[in-house]
Amino acid sequence: QVQLVESGGGSVQAGGSLRLSCAASPYTYSTYCMGWFRQAPGKGREGVAAIDSDVLTTYAGSVKGRFTISADNATNTVYLEMNTLKPEDTDMYYCAADYSCGNSGYFMGRGNYLDTWGQGTLVTVSS
Repeated sequence: QVQLVESGGGSVQAGGSLRLSCAASPYTYSTYCMGWFRQAPGKGREGVAAIDSDVLTTYAGSVKGRFTISADNATNTVYLEMNTLKPEDTDMYYCAADYSCGNSGYFMGRGNYLDTWGQGTLVTVSS
């Protein structure tokens, strides 16, 4: 069973930046999709950004141009660089993984069906 460990959340002012990390272990898969979802209280999990083993990336429209997802295959870690943060980015952010996914775009729409999740990290953006 793969475990995902997240880090990097915190509080910033609007316009600031944060970087989230998600490390997967143990890891023996050659293909994967990994990404970040966020969930506000009372709402479902919304895909934010995803990357697959072909290095195809997908972003939600609300973060495109501000967030960048990347992967370090040597350390099995996925990063989410978040720039120009807005108060509406405030949320719990969850890392997820799937090792039988199609591509990052398909993975982004499967937030309610994935089995492998991190514990979540809180991002708070103040105005």
